[in-house]
Amino acid sequence: MGITSGLVLFAVIWSMVFLIALPIRVQTQGDLDNVVPGTHAGSPEHHHLKKKALWTTLIALIIWAITATIILSGWITVDDIESLFRAGAWSGRGIDE
Repeated sequence: MGITSGLVLFAVIWSMVFLIALPIRVQTQGDLDNVVPGTHAGSPEHHHLKKKALWTTLIALIIWAITATIILSGWITVDDIESLFRAGAWSGRGIDE
């Protein structure tokens, strides 16, 4: 795995973790009974984006380190994944075929 592919892998993992973290601990205007006229009651009042970005970075670093270790060590290779597809484990075909 090169530097560029490692950075891309980290960016993808970070984005996925951030999208999971976004709805956690969000307080909406409707929850706080402070709906600004012209906005939806589900609009966030307190979203804690700085904390979520920090936690996302820490969690993404851990997941990336585990994934990079697996890729660089050769525990699971592309040939292993291809052999699963060739064996028909994930061929996408029906049972009768």
